[in-house]
Amino acid sequence: MTDKELRKLKRGELLEMLLEQSREMQKLKAELEKATGLLEERRLIIDSAGSIAEASLKLNGVFEAAQKAADQYLENVKRLSGGLCECPEKQDEPGESQ
Repeated sequence: MTDKELRKLKRGELLEMLLEQSREMQKLKAELEKATGLLEERRLIIDSAGSIAEASLKLNGVFEAAQKAADQYLENVKRLSGGLCECPEKQDEPGESQ
């Protein structure tokens, strides 16, 4: 609306326009607050997702180290048991009949 058109409006019409703009501004502020809240919530989700991913990677490292230790233990057991007799044959005990 031009200045000339605004000057022709009556006081009541101007006040009505002012009230309408005030309502619109309040509505937009409420929408902005809601959008800001949603944005903050998404940031928290993204941050926690990053933390979960990092924790998962660290756990994978722990599991890998545990698996390596278990493999090394089994390898040592096999190596040590290789020098011993497999299983001694069961000897007949006295008093048993065949």
